[in-house]
Amino acid sequence: MLAIMPDKQKFADREALTGPIEETQSFAPKFGADGLLPAAVTDVQNGQLLMLAYMNADALAKTIATGEAWYWSRSRGALWRKGATSGNTQRVVEIRTDCDQDTIELAVEQTGPACHTERRSCFYRVVEPDGDAVKLVIKE
Repeated sequence: MLAIMPDKQKFADREALTGPIEETQSFAPKFGADGLLPAAVTDVQNGQLLMLAYMNADALAKTIATGEAWYWSRSRGALWRKGATSGNTQRVVEIRTDCDQDTIELAVEQTGPACHTERRSCFYRVVEPDGDAVKLVIKE
């Protein structure tokens, strides 16, 4: 279970780290030029990929502080708590970072569907060759 942290949680300064980023125990996320960090969201029970979202530093800090998933909406340009309007919330059980700390994984307990289409996962279509074209096949 994710330990709840104070709202003022600070991330480590990447420039001040000694040794390779792949081996450090300091959390120093690398946000992109747009200030965002990709977050792969998985079901803690079975590992199913539920969605891909983006977090800015505030969203990541709020997620760590509250144990609830917060994201940055690129279309609305605003912070949002998953399920604030739909009720389809995500309780964060664990946060992992990749080797370069430029992507994170949130293992969550999902209440209701994760996708705005009312599906369990946003990844419900499979790309398949179709002659000279490519088609999408729904496989939930």
